Amino acid sequence: MLNPVIVKPLPVTARCEPLTDHAATRAWRSGPPEWGRGRGCGPYDGAVLVKWIRCTVVDRPGFDRGQRKWAGLLGEPGFRGQGGGWSRGRPDVAHVFTFWESRPFYDSFMARAHHRLAVAQAGTYKDARATLFDHRFDVKTGFEPRFTDADVVRVAHCRVHADRVEHFAGAQERIWNPAMAGSPGMLRGLFGEAPGNEFLVLSMWRSAAEHGKYRPDRVERLALRAGTEADVAGLTGAVVDLNPSWTV
Repeated sequence: MLNPVIVKPLPVTARCEPLTDHAATRAWRSGPPEWGRGRGCGPYDGAVLVKWIRCTVVDRPGFDRGQRKWAGLLGEPGFRGQGGGWSRGRPDVAHVFTFWESRPFYDSFMARAHHRLAVAQAGTYKDARATLFDHRFDVKTGFEPRFTDADVVRVAHCRVHADRVEHFAGAQERIWNPAMAGSPGMLRGLFGEAPGNEFLVLSMWRSAAEHGKYRPDRVERLALRAGTEADVAGLTGAVVDLNPSWTV
């Protein structure tokens, strides 16, 4: 896709293992840069940088053809995977999720090859927004940037009050993660952060029917228990029906 204005992320601080408790959450917010990949631990084999793109499509067939051109990402250093599809609530809105091993690999791609792939979609969309998030911990365990076994992605975008960030992240680990991990059909997910106290909760589901079992009344109970209303200044979300032909 054409390059919209990008929100610059915090420095990438990949860990060797997923973080699983509130103390670890505090650690990643204050830890030194040398906690990154290759410093005293084995290579991190997942994605530590997540790019979330959403846009309003004005030429659906043209956009779809152009999206398939992104298969050219294969072989790019540091590229880990890409997938996306159409918003269930707004069928004219496309969502694309791209995963990179590190910010330097991503920056190198943007400087070299991005325009060559993006030009195929010129004029097919408007109102593009893209945000980069650092992976902080897994939702469930063993996150992989893989879309072949999922039909649906659920994405929640949260803007959190500055004085509630620690509480919000801790509640995600203690309350939301176990609830989502125990939901039938929920495959894997991640929790990411961008500057300005923005957070992304992304989860992959085996099918729309199984995602539908994650009932609104249960979500309301969990939100009350987690104190979400006091933490969150703004919350938007989408259920995305994945298009297999967009998977790279």
